[in-house]
Amino acid sequence: MRKRQVVLRREEPSRNSTASSVTVRSVRYAECQKNHAAGVGGYAVDGCREFMASGEEGTAAALTCAACGCHRSFHRREVDTEVVCECSSPSSTAT
Repeated sequence: MRKRQVVLRREEPSRNSTASSVTVRSVRYAECQKNHAAGVGGYAVDGCREFMASGEEGTAAALTCAACGCHRSFHRREVDTEVVCECSSPSSTAT
């Protein structure tokens, strides 16, 4: 079974705004980009395709990949941003 860590963050609209909108960002960590041959002047990656947390969220193990053992920061970060807007259209007046 594959584990996937998704972090959601909501941003509330500013108080000056009349429209009600919420920004939802989901973060996914993709392939590992750690260069394992940097010490000898080469370039070699381990082939890990996706970050899978080693432990439960909130623990130190949650930042270590179960597949390759690298820290989460070595994995490419993908951010999907979605803006949900609850806008009301101005009412039209009949003449």
